[in-house]
Amino acid sequence: MIPQTKLLGEILKEQHHITDEDLNRALQLQSERGDKIGRLLVELGLVSERDVLEALQEQLGLPLLVAHQVPEVPLDLESFSPRFMRQTHCLPITHDESGLTVAMADPLDRATIESIQLFTGYRVKPVLAPEAEILDSIEKLYGAGTNAMGRLIENMEGEEGGVTEEQESIEHLKDMASEVPVIRFVNLLISRAVEQRASDIHIEPFEKDVKVRYRIDGILYNVETPPKALKAAIISRVKLMARLNIAERRLPQDGRIKLRVLGKEIDLRVSTLPTMYGESVVMRILDKSDSSKINLKALGFPERELKLVEALTARPHGIFLVTGPTGSGKTTTLYSALLRINQPDKKIITIEDPVEYQMDGVNQIQVNPQIGLTFASGLRSIVRQDPDVIMIGEIRDLETAEIAIRSSLTGHLVFSTLHTNDAPSSITRLLDMGVEDYLLASSLLGVLAQRLVRVICRVCRKPYLIDAKIIHAHGFNGSSSGEVTLYRGEGCEACGYTGYEGRVGIFELMLIDDALRRLIVTKEDANVIAAKAREQGMVTLREDGWQKTLLGITTLDEVLRVTKEI
Repeated sequence: MIPQTKLLGEILKEQHHITDEDLNRALQLQSERGDKIGRLLVELGLVSERDVLEALQEQLGLPLLVAHQVPEVPLDLESFSPRFMRQTHCLPITHDESGLTVAMADPLDRATIESIQLFTGYRVKPVLAPEAEILDSIEKLYGAGTNAMGRLIENMEGEEGGVTEEQESIEHLKDMASEVPVIRFVNLLISRAVEQRASDIHIEPFEKDVKVRYRIDGILYNVETPPKALKAAIISRVKLMARLNIAERRLPQDGRIKLRVLGKEIDLRVSTLPTMYGESVVMRILDKSDSSKINLKALGFPERELKLVEALTARPHGIFLVTGPTGSGKTTTLYSALLRINQPDKKIITIEDPVEYQMDGVNQIQVNPQIGLTFASGLRSIVRQDPDVIMIGEIRDLETAEIAIRSSLTGHLVFSTLHTNDAPSSITRLLDMGVEDYLLASSLLGVLAQRLVRVICRVCRKPYLIDAKIIHAHGFNGSSSGEVTLYRGEGCEACGYTGYEGRVGIFELMLIDDALRRLIVTKEDANVIAAKAREQGMVTLREDGWQKTLLGITTLDEVLRVTKEI
């Protein structure tokens, strides 16, 4: 027998993956069902399969399978049938005089090990591997090449019970949404999205099919398409999880799903929208357990801009605005600033739609227009709560803007966001709303415009030469002759063959000084304000992007993609 030192549950507790309460819950379920504790912890969403494997690695002293160890062609072993591999969740990797290396989801399965040794004559050397990866590899090497989700879809296509829109009833939808294949598909859809670092899941019905797409690093990618006949069941399953009204398919609805996926606390914001061919569903994934990105230093600020932002956010009063389109990381930047100044001697209140990050020590309010709690009405009450710092999710109208400005003039530090293309345009936007120029000039501290660009994968990053004339033609600084060394990702397994992994910000920080205040009071055009700001040292979005391109952080294509409207 393979020697066991510590119990698996104890190891997972020591690694801070689970608590005593989590373990007791799984042990109680184990007493009812008799399954292995690791499988139950994964099923309950308390840990990921990878967490269990790493704990088993410590417990048993066995190695973990590395991706490049999977053979590119099947091993020539007649006694191994694909059916046996699928049933026992094992995969032969290599064999030599010392024995046969076999990837196993359960290396304590003595019956399987003994069967392999009996039929092959080799001594078995087990290595740990996730069950899903083993099954995927079996299909690629011995089957039709489909993955776990593909197999599930094939099984769903064989299910009976697909109905037309006219045949659907509420009870029938509930029954369909509660069927095991539908539940498994939705669960797998969410877990795969989390695993692949997706920010959104899109389920979109069309005339002939249903498209499912993940947004990864700001770009949409297609995933396996479920059977059209089960469109209503899948959408109803998501709506039930989000506690939405599955009978209402004519009006948009919003809801939330809180669950634990792969050992992480995940919050899904669910939005449904009626379209010609059914309801379109978008799930925004918020990883509440990932606080590493809420840090000003980790967002990609150049050293000069980082120091200036830190100085701005430490001011006792005034307004600091972050601007950019939806999905450009504005809220993350503001929360990073709040985290830096979140001290016991400061009272911080936020009003948002919705609350995206939960932060200890910060009073957070979520707007609810249905009961009259808007940004403006909530802001009036906030200023009576004696705050030091106020964060407003977005300035959408004149009333909110005026209250924010007057709050900053009465001794509060106010953070907010605005939708404009660049920093100078935010001033003309506020003036166009009707904000008094002298109030804006006296309260505004600075404006930060930002975008998110994809980061080149470090594993497959390679340099290449590009003609400097092309660089010059796009308006970037540099010689108009010769060649320039840039970088790009060739695509590998680590980055999903996209060439990118993760995102970083590019920034344009405009500090409001006396010269700019005079231009605000005289209501000068945004171009005039931009020219003066650049004289004062403002680096534009494109210029910051170009510097990150030269450093090999991102690509020229990415910078052009996110700044093309400027």
